[in-house]
Amino acid sequence: MPELLAPAGDFEKMKFAYLYGADAIYCGGQNFSLRANAKNFSLEELKEATEYAHSLNKKIYVTVNIVFHDDDLNGLEDYLKYLDSIHIDGIIASDITVIKTCQELNLNLSVCLSTQASTLNSRAVRFWQKLGVTRVVLAREASREDLINIAKTGIEIETFIHGAMCTSFSGKCVLSNYMTNRDSNRGGCAQVCRWEFDTDNGVNLSIMPKDLNMVPFIKEQIDLGVASFKIEGRMRSIYYVSTVLLAYRRMIDAALNGTLTLEKENYYLKVLNRCANRESTPQFFDKLPGENEQYWNGRTEVSNQDFLGLVLDYDESTKMATLEVRNYFESGYETEFFGPNHETFSYIVNTIYDDNNEKINVCNHPKSIVKLPVDARLEKNDMMRLKMIDK
Repeated sequence: MPELLAPAGDFEKMKFAYLYGADAIYCGGQNFSLRANAKNFSLEELKEATEYAHSLNKKIYVTVNIVFHDDDLNGLEDYLKYLDSIHIDGIIASDITVIKTCQELNLNLSVCLSTQASTLNSRAVRFWQKLGVTRVVLAREASREDLINIAKTGIEIETFIHGAMCTSFSGKCVLSNYMTNRDSNRGGCAQVCRWEFDTDNGVNLSIMPKDLNMVPFIKEQIDLGVASFKIEGRMRSIYYVSTVLLAYRRMIDAALNGTLTLEKENYYLKVLNRCANRESTPQFFDKLPGENEQYWNGRTEVSNQDFLGLVLDYDESTKMATLEVRNYFESGYETEFFGPNHETFSYIVNTIYDDNNEKINVCNHPKSIVKLPVDARLEKNDMMRLKMIDK
């Protein structure tokens, strides 16, 4: 059974990831991680996170995946020793220095080769296997044929199935360094590939690829032996991570029990495209990307305001749900509730009570507490969003 691997930029996101279907999470510490702008985890938080994960029989991997310069090596040995001592389930690394250091220190850390190594062929994989790497995250540019050939090496394969793409090969980008003096390969990416450029003839030029989704190929990748399905997004919101995880969790489970239909795929694809502010496509897996996989002449990224409320409590005796408001809604809104332990269901907002049990018609204060009468049973950390589409 393939692992569903989720991003976790902080402790809260980790908890939601596990709740909404992740078998494992990957996160970064305060150093040596490519998402330097994420909140990330302190040493004590890494220990606490590992204990929490293992209490749920879940796994946790820590990224040590920057491209190291000499100055970056300070503290690396002590950091790896600490990760080993708290019994994380493995590290994700791209620099051979990290892998060799683990061996020289005789650590029990399993090593997964990061997508930053841009691995696309079986000979490279065999090289890394000889160094003790037990799993490889294929470059996001990997094709079906690449996956088939690499699977023959017997290594565990991890593939990205959803999230942002790099304009360059992962791990090979120098745009950020050149334009802003921020090193994308040491955690400082300024996302220059998201910028728009004015040309001499007045055309607004974008070099940005659309996001990745592997919805049409989940069953095929399971059959090809993919060990772990990875979602990108350590800096994404709890709403985004929960929505994406629940969609893929249900698609993977349906694929495994033979009930994944084209109708279900189309439904979840619409849900996935709705929760992000960019379109998505399978990109390289079945063909080379073309004009439909790229933004050419500008784009509009509207802030997603579908996430209306987080369920804090549900009183079965009164059928009353307590919510923390996240975005504007009012009486008459067509919404839906979703969560990991029940099917998504529609709900029309009617009566709203504030935290003083006074009736109100509008919720326009983020983080305010309101109550809604809801007949169907809800659970803490379920979510309410604008109604998307009918199944």
